[in-house]
Amino acid sequence: MRFDPPLQQGRLVRRYKRFMADIISAEGQPLTLHCPNTGSMKHCTPEGAAVLYSDSGNPKRKYRHTLEAVQVAHGHWAGVNTGRTNALVAEALAAGQVPGLVPDGLRREVSFGDSRFDLALGGEQPHTFIEVKNVTLGPGPDDPDHGLIRFPDAVTLRGQKHLRTLMEVVSAGHRAVLFFCVQHTGARRVAPADDIDPAYGQLLREAAAAGVEVMAWRTDISDRAFQLAAPLPVPDCQS
Repeated sequence: MRFDPPLQQGRLVRRYKRFMADIISAEGQPLTLHCPNTGSMKHCTPEGAAVLYSDSGNPKRKYRHTLEAVQVAHGHWAGVNTGRTNALVAEALAAGQVPGLVPDGLRREVSFGDSRFDLALGGEQPHTFIEVKNVTLGPGPDDPDHGLIRFPDAVTLRGQKHLRTLMEVVSAGHRAVLFFCVQHTGARRVAPADDIDPAYGQLLREAAAAGVEVMAWRTDISDRAFQLAAPLPVPDCQS
């Protein structure tokens, strides 16, 4: 995912009302950005942090600029625009970058049961259903730089539902994949945030034991491009 022109830089003042963020641009101009992230963004909103943001170029948009990434603890970057997540994974799949996931008949937003999954392979009769999650919960400023990035950053009933449906996918004889798109440049491994949503952690382990494949990839982040860079281990959830 390339940005032309490159993303612009600034400093974070605050994130508020879930979908808004105030920044100071590199030129010293105060701006209010759209913040497309429904999560808590825990550890991703340090006051005064460097940010990267995009400009839609559309003066008719109420907030024409969008928050894309924030520099978090230990100098790492976290991609906070969850609208980019599915596109990052789809782009990597289409390029044949992810071993084991051949991009034949790649489709987006495909239903199974009462859930809608982000991606599917196999065309009109999918054989593989893929749910993508944006993962950014890293260590805080007072924590060691341990490289452990966790999900979720808030209780997610929707995420729990997806895990149950992924298990139904396996029971129906199809392939089910939970794909953690880790938009955190300090990531070395991934784990469920059991202290935040213990039900999700339990379901994730049950899903893995039932045959749901759990994959995780770290994302490289710069002002010119975001791209999946390397696979990450998810201990206790991978065979």
